[in-house]
Amino acid sequence: MIKSMTGFGRAETIADDLSVVVEIRTLNNRYLDIAVRLPHSYNFLEDRIKKEVASHLFRGRVEVTIQINNGVDTIQDFEVNIPLAKAYMRALSELRNALNIRDEFRLETFLTIKDIINPVKREEDSELVWERLCPCLQEALQKVHKMRICEGEVLYQDIIKRINRIEEGLNRIQEMASSLIVQYQTRLKERVLALTQGTVELDPNRIAQEAAFLAERSDITEEVTRIRSHTEQFRKIIDSEGPVGRQLNFLLQELNREFNTIGTKAGGAMISQEVVLMKSELEKMREQVQNVE
Repeated sequence: MIKSMTGFGRAETIADDLSVVVEIRTLNNRYLDIAVRLPHSYNFLEDRIKKEVASHLFRGRVEVTIQINNGVDTIQDFEVNIPLAKAYMRALSELRNALNIRDEFRLETFLTIKDIINPVKREEDSELVWERLCPCLQEALQKVHKMRICEGEVLYQDIIKRINRIEEGLNRIQEMASSLIVQYQTRLKERVLALTQGTVELDPNRIAQEAAFLAERSDITEEVTRIRSHTEQFRKIIDSEGPVGRQLNFLLQELNREFNTIGTKAGGAMISQEVVLMKSELEKMREQVQNVE
């Protein structure tokens, strides 16, 4: 069964003071394109996230947004930049002597100077974070999968309805084409009579030969056969498993080309009108197939 490329999934979890929220949106795209947004300090997880997503989804634009909050204070210690502090001391001493300032230095002065005392954050266990994140990511992916299946069912019903119309229209075209030789004979007789005003006796055999020649040039048997083959393949592919959107799109292009040929070869307003209707159905199918994985 086909799947749509449109979907959404959200999951969240809280464990050991680590909260994770995952949101996944998928849109139609020619290829698989994964974009991940997560806190800068967790960028080391991006490749693993993309790999996990790629194991579930095969085509489409995938936007993954992840929020990670650690409730535990990550500041473990402070680091003092002694060389920088000494440099400031020398500069301040020089300034005091030059300006004859008697004020003594206070330790609190260094708290206002940037980069002398810096907090040191505790390193988080990357495997532990991944163990919390991965199940949440998989849950969101499962929700996306379910939504894409539901959307795919709607697409499937609409596409099948239209492929049925294509086959019905082809039957009508074939019936109309079978009577072309009789139509050509009638037209030839009418034209000859109009030109000669009945002064020339018509040769039935010659009329039949000319009509047969025109009918042969307008023969669409091969096109009809190929269209039936394409629609049969289309039905098999749309009922198969896995990503089939590209194959369906290719067959629609082939069907459109065959109907164009029929419209060019086969004369008659009725056939031309039917071809226009069939091409309209193909265009609607193409729009739907653009969203099939």
